[in-house]
Amino acid sequence: MKFITSIILMALLSFSFCIFLPWWSIAIACFLVAICIPQKNWVSFIAGFISLFLLWYGLSFWISFHNGHLLANRISKLILQQENSFLLVLITALIGGIVGGLSALSGSLIRKNFKHA
Repeated sequence: MKFITSIILMALLSFSFCIFLPWWSIAIACFLVAICIPQKNWVSFIAGFISLFLLWYGLSFWISFHNGHLLANRISKLILQQENSFLLVLITALIGGIVGGLSALSGSLIRKNFKHA
């Protein structure tokens, strides 16, 4: 139950933080949730990764779908040297997932470090 709660909280806080703050505020959201909800280190990492992977995948696919994948195809042509909007959306989601997972892991480790001090 804590796992699903932390995934939902991380996604909601990350989405709401990004409305008003820069993109890297997703790391702050995952960090804070991992501090507040005690879990094992690897569970915190997985929760942060899943929450932001799904959030960034959903948002980037939604944006790409509504403009006919035009911008995603052009950017993937520049970066990946091929027109593949799905691969660009997947890479975007992986970057978000890694940022979320590592910040949640950091929050979990900080929580355990302060608990022992």
